[in-house]
Amino acid sequence: MATLGLIEYEAASPEVRAVYDDIMTVRKTDAVNNFWKALAHDPVTLRRTWHSIKEIMAPGALDPLTKEMLYVAVSVTNQCGYCIASHTAAARKAGMTDAMFAELMAVVGMANETNRLASGYQVEIDEQFLPGKKR
Repeated sequence: MATLGLIEYEAASPEVRAVYDDIMTVRKTDAVNNFWKALAHDPVTLRRTWHSIKEIMAPGALDPLTKEMLYVAVSVTNQCGYCIASHTAAARKAGMTDAMFAELMAVVGMANETNRLASGYQVEIDEQFLPGKKR
């Protein structure tokens, strides 16, 4: 259960309803996810977070599938079950296959392992990896 509960559309203030309406319009749905309903207890955070997500996840240099898969990878590393579930669903909708998901999990696992090894061993960065150096 969400710490402060969930604010349903019918019980939302006009400010929160405006954000809910934008979420449903942009996502072409008639439902608002529980994440947004939980954040609605703080309308400022709700609005700021929605605007940031909308901007960052919008079409850009990275395609929607890549963005969703990156979101899944970070969510796995941060152990956010809600974000893993919601962004895995979004990645599947954008075309992620079971094989792609399995490979993504392998990369996430390997990156976490080698990151911890490099940190633990305090490995100095090779000069050729520094910005401005020829590779």
